[in-house]
Amino acid sequence: MDTMPASAARDYAAMEDGALVACVRAGERDAFRHIVQRCNQRMFRVVRGVLHADADAEDAVQEAYVRAYERIDTFRGDSSLATWLTRIALNEAYGRLRRRRDSVDIEQDEALLRASAQVVAFPGHALQADPADAAARAQMRSLLEQAVDALPEAFRLVYVLREVEGCSVEETAAALGLREETVKTRLHRARRQLREALHERVAASLPDAFAFLGARCARMTEAVMARIAAVDA
Repeated sequence: MDTMPASAARDYAAMEDGALVACVRAGERDAFRHIVQRCNQRMFRVVRGVLHADADAEDAVQEAYVRAYERIDTFRGDSSLATWLTRIALNEAYGRLRRRRDSVDIEQDEALLRASAQVVAFPGHALQADPADAAARAQMRSLLEQAVDALPEAFRLVYVLREVEGCSVEETAAALGLREETVKTRLHRARRQLREALHERVAASLPDAFAFLGARCARMTEAVMARIAAVDA
């Protein structure tokens, strides 16, 4: 991929996916930096949902970004850039699992739960703010992350995309290669299991779960950009 300096006047934050991709294709590496910063948290959360360990997830996300950069010409805009990147990241994560164990069957855990006839709705509203709840948020965030980690993988990925990342049913289905009805069913079952573990208190900690902002986002961005510089060298 050819490189050229990006214009100092570029406002990448205001650009839609197609414009950003066009800038990357034109050799504006800073445009890809903005893509990384824009998508880091979702990519980390989803990949961690597969690999569990933070370090493994960060390594896989970096590799996924490099693969995406090398294949940027294949982005056609049929889905959002974030969805396209999520698919690449999930492929990388599952590839690592296959190397770690002979096969990955994301359906096996769901099969164990099919006998359950009742799906208990999980409350979508946050608790009323009060001093005690605010003081407990950090502890609850940790408990939430542990509870989400304990979900069967098929449910965990849907839950992270829908509830933690706030993706639509359509976008979640596209990212995971599922039917929309399957997304809805898995979300209901994930909510049921979390309700059993944490009840209504879990809702207050959702926005902070699996945070990947600030210094961690900056570190990931710089690592990706260093690898991309090597690709272009």
